[in-house]
Amino acid sequence: MIVSGYRSVWILVMFDLPVTTKKARKDYARFRRTLVEDGFTMLQFSVYARPSPSEENAEVHSKRVRANLPPRGQVRIISLTDKQYARMRVFWGKKRGPTEKMPLQLEFF
Repeated sequence: MIVSGYRSVWILVMFDLPVTTKKARKDYARFRRTLVEDGFTMLQFSVYARPSPSEENAEVHSKRVRANLPPRGQVRIISLTDKQYARMRVFWGKKRGPTEKMPLQLEFF
């Protein structure tokens, strides 16, 4: 999908954070909450995705993720075009399921 001449992008955030102490669990919950509040949806445990209408907008959200990184653990951020994201194969057991679609964007002039 092309919106206003820009290519739509999906941002994936994958993380492996420690939860061995009360503080670590609190940091994990805070990081996860910031993702959800910024429009990310859980695809799998510790894998979240968010559609963005453009590469510039994706960079804004990527910077927000980086600004809220927890003090410990590993976080990976990857951007995929809508076309690349749509090529993802999702399986529930041995049965193939649908890939999430980019939401439709409304434009007002």
